[in-house]
Amino acid sequence: MADDAAKTARTDPKFGQGFLTDIWYFAALASDLPRGKLVRYELLGEPVLLGRSPKGELFALRDICPHRAAPLSAGRFHQEASGATTVECPYHGWRFGADGGCAAIPSLVADQAMDVSRIRVRRYPVAESQGLVFVWAGSDPRGAGEPAEPPPVFPGVVGGGPKLVDRMDFAAHIDHAVVGLMDPAHGPYVHQQWWWRSKSSQHEKAKRFEPREQGFAMVRHEPSKNSRAYAVLGGEPLTEITFRIPGLRWEHVTVGKRQVLSLTCLTPVNDKATRITQIVWSDHPAFLFLKPFIAAGARAFLRQDGDMVNLQNEGLKYDPSLLWIDDADRQAKWYQQLKREWTASRREGRAFANPVEPTTLRWRS
Repeated sequence: MADDAAKTARTDPKFGQGFLTDIWYFAALASDLPRGKLVRYELLGEPVLLGRSPKGELFALRDICPHRAAPLSAGRFHQEASGATTVECPYHGWRFGADGGCAAIPSLVADQAMDVSRIRVRRYPVAESQGLVFVWAGSDPRGAGEPAEPPPVFPGVVGGGPKLVDRMDFAAHIDHAVVGLMDPAHGPYVHQQWWWRSKSSQHEKAKRFEPREQGFAMVRHEPSKNSRAYAVLGGEPLTEITFRIPGLRWEHVTVGKRQVLSLTCLTPVNDKATRITQIVWSDHPAFLFLKPFIAAGARAFLRQDGDMVNLQNEGLKYDPSLLWIDDADRQAKWYQQLKREWTASRREGRAFANPVEPTTLRWRS
């Protein structure tokens, strides 16, 4: 009964509540976890230890020792006689392997019979792909089960490592962070820079959308004429913007043979905070000469969105009903439909059926 209650609370599809489970969440850059590193994160309201052993093994465990609740991330690595690497709790030295199993309790004496292997902390499946670390949030609170699919793969990861990385925590549930990110009409009001666009330059837009794996995309097109930032790329840029649940949005720009990939990852810290990570890869020469200016612009955008989230919270604390309109809010509606379908398909043990259908959306911005 307790497990069922916990599962229901974590998968409630109501907007602004609960989190999707049985799905991959972005957690960190691979470079954040060098060998011998233990880092504490909070994901979906749970403490998670992400670590990379001195041998290079990546793992994730619930960051609470079952003995006296000390965080395992405050401990250190221990080399067992068997050659295995374990994490030693800083409080009493209990040691746990990457599979979550207890390997040793140092306070036990020889004649005290206790099967320490029956003691476990939750293990989270973890994967490293394209320099990114993803954690699988299973619906079983005990951590049973393996991922049903590999983590997502993104186009345009070129030019070596990321050219830009920026992070910020929004004081919002992931649902509000997601719809704010995909909202096409707020730009002229929230992001008012001479090098981007202004309220006076608004005009009607029509963009074609198609369903994509676990999400949808604004299909490849020429950027709007009032989006001045694309001018630094020169040539004739084409862009495609894709969204995928639970909170991944990327824009893939091509200028001839050159590419720019701007990936935004939304990771729920808890029900009142969402971590936003922006990562840009590119082999375009503009990033050799204009990187400080591009970085400053991206940082300004993110903080302007954060400021608007804080302002929005002044109204959300009264739990008002929200009014969604077509076509400007259609992507937000799709997100809610995707969440409901994902939850239903996991509950019913069937394949996910994308509810998004191809269409053209029109709005002014």
